[in-house]
Amino acid sequence: MAEVTFDAVTKRYGDVTAVDRLEMAIPDGELLVLLGPSGCGKTTALRMVAGLEELSEGDITIGNRVVNDVDPKERDVAMVFQSYALYPHLTVAKNVEFPLRQRGMDKAEREKRVLEVARTLGLDDLLDRKPAQLSGGQRQRVALARAIVRDPQVFLMDEPLSNLDATLRVQTRADIVALQHRLGTTTIYVTHDQVEAMTMGNRIAVMDRGVLQQVAPPQDLYDRPANTFVAAFLGSPGMNLLDGELDGTSVRVAGGSIELAEAVPGRDVGASPVTVGVRPEHLRLDAAGTVAATVRLVEMLGAETHVICRLEDGAQLVVRQEAVVERPALGANVRVAVESQSVHVFGADGTRLEGSTR
Repeated sequence: MAEVTFDAVTKRYGDVTAVDRLEMAIPDGELLVLLGPSGCGKTTALRMVAGLEELSEGDITIGNRVVNDVDPKERDVAMVFQSYALYPHLTVAKNVEFPLRQRGMDKAEREKRVLEVARTLGLDDLLDRKPAQLSGGQRQRVALARAIVRDPQVFLMDEPLSNLDATLRVQTRADIVALQHRLGTTTIYVTHDQVEAMTMGNRIAVMDRGVLQQVAPPQDLYDRPANTFVAAFLGSPGMNLLDGELDGTSVRVAGGSIELAEAVPGRDVGASPVTVGVRPEHLRLDAAGTVAATVRLVEMLGAETHVICRLEDGAQLVVRQEAVVERPALGANVRVAVESQSVHVFGADGTRLEGSTR
């Protein structure tokens, strides 16, 4: 097990910068999730740790060793791919055993290690089967077993659950978290699924267009996003973001105003353009609300309901409420109340203004 560090790591493909001066340290034993949309550079960053992509600039360190020029097989990392990457002609046992055979480990020790890992992942009864005889979830467990059996310093996981159905994803991600906690192996986990990231990571590193936007524990990211990209990307549905004008302790928006719990430092003289953010659960439909809107759509989701409203300038506002609350009619004119202590304020460049909430 080892710490992994990125020191000004950059990767270019011609004129395209896939990863731009990435700076980050992943402590020994942490499960860090790299999160972002497709094309943001997260998989490229992972592949550079594995040695499958060369760095254009910077250094990657595993333990106390800079590994820029170290052959992939000498880095002591194990990678789990989205596609499972199992050998179709080999049994489960032979697939799991393969990296140990590559190391030249003797047969008795190989068999012992394979059985231990098979028991850990519930593969005991599947060792004689071939991949074509397995379900998607079973194949993924075999891929995990093949990584674990090597006892590497670092696990690298590239969207390993994306080929599973929703129910199986929930169960498998719980299994991965429990397994990582038990093994204590430093793990970098790549996903574009923010729910997966929030439920799995000790910390989440959010990337966009090759640039690290913020790295923090899940709840900190949710409660105090560094910018509008993080605010909108985390949460389902994401944070409501409205253009407005900050004036003292209120923000004027289309259809009314939003009160703040306190003034934003350095922004108390005259009106200035800002983006105001409020999560759907911090809004409610209330006749005394300070923002006027029109109901555009109502989504019934069992335990909760999402009311999608439109402001007079066309901006959308999503209100999350309990299912038992009266359902408004489509096209109805409503008032929306905002929890002032839960309002986020971002500057013209999209960066969070300190003191805007919490």
